[in-house]
Amino acid sequence: MKNISNNTQAGAVSLFVVVFFMLLITVVTVSFLRLMTADQQQSSDNDLSQSAYDSAQAGVEDAKRTLLSYKQYCVSNTASQCQAAGDINHLSTAVCNAALSKAIGAGTTPSEKVDEVLIQQSTRDDAELLNQAYTCVTIDLETDDYVGNVAANESQLVPLVSSSQFDRVRVEWFSREDVSSNAISLNGLGVSGHPLYTTGRWPVNRPSLMRAQLVQVATSGFTIASFDTVSGAQSNGASMFLYPTAESGIGALPMTSYDQRKTSPTDNPNPKDDLTTPTAVSCQSSLSSGGFACTATLVLPQAIGATDNQRTAFLRLVPLYNSTHFRVTLWNGPTVAKFSGVQPAVDSTGRANDLFRRIESRVDLYDTTFPYPEAAIDLTGNFCKDFAVTDTQYIGSSGCNP
Repeated sequence: MKNISNNTQAGAVSLFVVVFFMLLITVVTVSFLRLMTADQQQSSDNDLSQSAYDSAQAGVEDAKRTLLSYKQYCVSNTASQCQAAGDINHLSTAVCNAALSKAIGAGTTPSEKVDEVLIQQSTRDDAELLNQAYTCVTIDLETDDYVGNVAANESQLVPLVSSSQFDRVRVEWFSREDVSSNAISLNGLGVSGHPLYTTGRWPVNRPSLMRAQLVQVATSGFTIASFDTVSGAQSNGASMFLYPTAESGIGALPMTSYDQRKTSPTDNPNPKDDLTTPTAVSCQSSLSSGGFACTATLVLPQAIGATDNQRTAFLRLVPLYNSTHFRVTLWNGPTVAKFSGVQPAVDSTGRANDLFRRIESRVDLYDTTFPYPEAAIDLTGNFCKDFAVTDTQYIGSSGCNP
């Protein structure tokens, strides 16, 4: 009886061990299958998300073609040409895809909804089985701001165009995207002094020194000489160097009062005069709450010969030392004035199967007949010009070595 009892106990222990290991293997197997399923689902979701994003980008590209047609045919050409291309009524509607009705060959009125547009990636008959489409695209020509980013020492020309009057421009620059941390270096940047360093001595987390140039004319005409003169409170041009500082309470800056240009060809201003140094601008030392580090409100002069704030104007921004993201807004006193037809906002929603992605893009709607040159001559080295012209021939360079 003793041997039988021991064998029974040994068998029970073996059975328990087998059951335990079976449960352990089952748990490991189920966990492994769950991980595989989760990874596969995540991979599928990532593919669908990218496909939906690509579909939304396809809607943006169709919107660009629509805006180009509008710019080419609706600004200076006949009403019939404009209507054929897609007139302003189509562009301004909030109805999904109605703005693109002419571009995609569907719809006849601004209120007519256009169904989603399938994205075809190949010429195969089953291309539509990929099930990608953009479902809703709208275009807004009236935007609250103009945004962009500029490399150091390069320029961005911003047309100041609004459907309402404005008398000042607010420039904000240097965002979280321009630095690797939230901390902004403003050490030693007081209102006085404004030291100008070599590029290597300007820290990478310090806001750019922003050059802001205004060029404007009245609606009734102008002369070339008017860009170099100031007539009372009126002027057709101004240049300012906006220097980042840690000081607070710096208010609106009249551009004519801080104009850094020489007043005449023989002008030799005192280098110690406050008006011959960069203009102090208040900047914050942390970007933990987002936004931009520096903000400057520039009060625009009236254009020479103008009786109101109607103008044709451009603002040229050049960040020095560091590249920067920026934002420009128009104001009429305390009221925001929207940009009109300068940088339209395109809202596009794309779909891949049952997953959707929505994006907003800005499109610079420059005048296709008036390109904005960066410079007449742009050099990285020395400039060498050595030639001669006579009544009968042109003599090329001889020994010129830039």
